[in-house]
Amino acid sequence: MDRLPRIALPAVFIAIVLIILVTKMIVRIGPGEGGVLFRPAAGGVVTDQTYGEGWHIVAPWNDMLIHKVRQQSITDEMNVLSVDGLQVSVNGTIWFEPEYENLGNLIKTKGQDFVVELLDPAINSAARSVVGRYTPEQLYSSKRDAIEQEILVEVRKELEGQYVNVKRILVEDVKLPTTIKDAIENKLKQEQESLEYQFRLEIASKEADRQRIEAQGKADANRILSASLTDKILQDKGIEATLKLSQSPNSKIVVVGSSGDGLPLILGNN
Repeated sequence: MDRLPRIALPAVFIAIVLIILVTKMIVRIGPGEGGVLFRPAAGGVVTDQTYGEGWHIVAPWNDMLIHKVRQQSITDEMNVLSVDGLQVSVNGTIWFEPEYENLGNLIKTKGQDFVVELLDPAINSAARSVVGRYTPEQLYSSKRDAIEQEILVEVRKELEGQYVNVKRILVEDVKLPTTIKDAIENKLKQEQESLEYQFRLEIASKEADRQRIEAQGKADANRILSASLTDKILQDKGIEATLKLSQSPNSKIVVVGSSGDGLPLILGNN
């Protein structure tokens, strides 16, 4: 019985060590993640294999470096200069994803914090290059889509061969000094009012043209009608109307003949 405690204590110790080793050896890689094996005693980061989602067994003297490999985004605010030297604050969002098969190369060359080490400098460099081509007014209003596309092209050039794919860039806000912003807004308002006034003038001019054309058409129709109503036609129309009137049951008119000029001789009924 005295020997039992002496045997139990080492057994408990060994069991605890085994549990710790097993816990360290079994690694879970979650959805949208990838793993890279780090071998401190055998060359460091393994670059030729990326471990996918699920459970993996790793030797206790090695580590599994786990990172997101799905598409993700970061938001950054950059202070840059416009073409005329005015300081502008640009707030944007960048969608990117690491190259899954090159996750080991990315971590080995840029470190685990590759977003800070790689993406931030590339984005700031591209933003400074692109924004420096535009005036504050263009940045604030009309050139937002073009700026986004140009920054995307520049970032992709900066990151070419760096194992990161940039999918999209969205410029969410451009902040200008208050005085400049107010001046631009006033100018845009005046331009809008000018366009509205010009539009009203065009509508009024078109309406005047329509009324003039309509009046001209009526005048032409009356002139043609007057020219076609000769004396003979008027005489025939008068005879026709008189005859129709005399044939009415309630008529008090009797046609007894015609005069020498072709007009009917009319007598009243007794």
